[in-house]
Amino acid sequence: MGSDAMRSKEYCALKDFELNFNQYDENFSFCFWIYLMNSTTFPAIILHQIHSDISESGPFLVINDNKRINVLPILYLHQEAPVTWTGPWTEVPHVTVDFEFPLEKWVHVGCEVCPDYIRLQINGDIVGEKSLSESNSRNLKELHLANRCGDISGVQGYVHNYEGFHTVSSIKDHHLKDPPLKLSIDESSVSEVEVESDGVWGIVGGKASCRRNFSLDVVLSDAFGQPVDKGDEVFASLVYADTGAPVEKTSYDEAPLLCSCDGIEFSSSERPSKFLLGRASFKLRISQLSSKCDNRLFLIRFCVPKLGNYPFLQTNTRPIRCISRSRNTKLSTLVWKKSTYALQRLNLSQSSAIGDVSLEHVNSGHVEKTNPLMKRFRVGFDKISVSVKADTPTSKQSGVECNSHVWPANQVDKGFPTSLDGRSLNVESDDAPSESSESIGERSPPSNSMECRRYPISDMTIFKYCLAGLAERSQMLKEIATSASDKEISELAHHVSHYSGCSHLGNQILIAKRLIEDGTNLWLAMSPSNHPVPWESAAYEIEEQFMKIASCGSRSLSHQDFEILRRIAGCQEYLTQENFEKLWCWLYPVACVISRDWINPIWDSISPKWIEGFITKEEAEASLQGPTGFQEPGTFILRFPTSRSWPHPDAGSLIVTYVGNDYKLRHRLISTDHLYGSDNQRIDVKPLQDMLLAEPELSRLGRIMRIY
Repeated sequence: MGSDAMRSKEYCALKDFELNFNQYDENFSFCFWIYLMNSTTFPAIILHQIHSDISESGPFLVINDNKRINVLPILYLHQEAPVTWTGPWTEVPHVTVDFEFPLEKWVHVGCEVCPDYIRLQINGDIVGEKSLSESNSRNLKELHLANRCGDISGVQGYVHNYEGFHTVSSIKDHHLKDPPLKLSIDESSVSEVEVESDGVWGIVGGKASCRRNFSLDVVLSDAFGQPVDKGDEVFASLVYADTGAPVEKTSYDEAPLLCSCDGIEFSSSERPSKFLLGRASFKLRISQLSSKCDNRLFLIRFCVPKLGNYPFLQTNTRPIRCISRSRNTKLSTLVWKKSTYALQRLNLSQSSAIGDVSLEHVNSGHVEKTNPLMKRFRVGFDKISVSVKADTPTSKQSGVECNSHVWPANQVDKGFPTSLDGRSLNVESDDAPSESSESIGERSPPSNSMECRRYPISDMTIFKYCLAGLAERSQMLKEIATSASDKEISELAHHVSHYSGCSHLGNQILIAKRLIEDGTNLWLAMSPSNHPVPWESAAYEIEEQFMKIASCGSRSLSHQDFEILRRIAGCQEYLTQENFEKLWCWLYPVACVISRDWINPIWDSISPKWIEGFITKEEAEASLQGPTGFQEPGTFILRFPTSRSWPHPDAGSLIVTYVGNDYKLRHRLISTDHLYGSDNQRIDVKPLQDMLLAEPELSRLGRIMRIY
């Protein structure tokens, strides 16, 4: 091949990988991406050195028992290389590095070989080098580097985008070229799934009258974690967790896994989802029950056939137990632990995107006992005074304003509180779904008798709300908001905040009436007949209402903002009432927060643009990381968490995503309770942007890198 480079950008099995160096001038270099399966056992020889004039092959690239990678000298080129490889290779001088090789993760490996040294690179960085002595022999004419273990070894993996050079060539930046892809599930997007005490997902399925929707997002990203914008289709299928075999159809000849699209069910094999900005959203239902299949567990498998049948381009959910009805009345251990968190308090949650659980996975951002691993992140004073109030006199619409009137019963039947299938609002939550119930309109007595039959909200209701999951809280608030007075709503918020130690829970209660009323009126204006409406026309109505609530007359929503809203709603070409409810439960708390005077100026600010719109956690992390590494420590981005919807206590909150001093990405929730005194009036403090920059861990505002 002379001086020409060997290269291939395709995926290939490690057992088929081979580099041939023919008639080279004692120098060569190569690099490749490698992905090792979980079944790999160590020690493992990744590459053998094979010489044309001897039948015996020796190790060249080895991963030892401790998962550390090692590079050995070349026979005929280095004096340190043994004549035969009958002895242990650990006694031979070699390059080693204190880097634990991960499994089921792409790693870029590069190597430069010269007569006097060997140099090893991992992910573009030089991590090891060994000085060697040049051999006096000149018998080295042809060298092959390949994996000769075959299928019988414990080494199973894949290689991507390998390049080999007959000279020592700089391979430092080669890892940036055409990185490999990986498919994964964004667990922060999972909703209407109960996580049982053994970690199994509990999903309500079976007959059409019983089964419920659950939703999740599948993400296609490159080796750097950046979403890859491809228009390929993702397919979902239901398989057995123990064997991976497809689950059979039901006795009614229904497909075991169904996809819900604009209120109509299709077999999941007939309705794949397309990637949008590297993300594909699924709304699914399961028709097959575990009890009908010998109580076996299921998995949902996602794949992208056009990209190839590779394990890294497939991803599975956690094991699933499909049941015929919700077990919410008998709380599992995990759900009970989640609920008791509501009785504790933490003013700020901090997490690292590398090695730690991210904020999007934290069940509640408010726990009373301060975790030593969690730091308080407050802007300004340390004093805090919680006061819950129903009506706040302000020139702008406040996030806690709640002065709406009681609805007539006929509005409840047609409007926002009840979804198309009569269920509660579908908020993004890990909590168990609530039991099927009658619509609120059917439960509510006539409006003319409501005013004269008021009863104080009981202590049982208060404590039930504190211990309930998000779906049950949503259902409770819909029922309470239609019958309770503003004073009773205010008292409920006060008592819940007091007994739970979390003022954010009270804030979500205070906005309940306005949220439901404004949402109902908007939906009736868009769809008087309660039919799905085209997304393009609905988007303008939603934007107009958002700008009115947020008091932002000059700044409209961008195309990227609408794409995020569309993803949250889970719709495609048409917006159903259920889609709208999901969107509104996320957007309304955000609009209320933006309307407040401590954030409205930075939302309207264009230069600098403190908040560049609605972005996902992945977009924020990708913007701070970039293809060449992390930005400077202290660089930060403000965002609204896309996985927090009303009545979650963090709905509408601001999060700071920033690069820490250790070059790890961190996410912190901003607590602003201290900005208001005991009478809920704003304390005269510095602007929020000044207080952010005064924090020692924050120094400069980052910019969003959109994926087109």
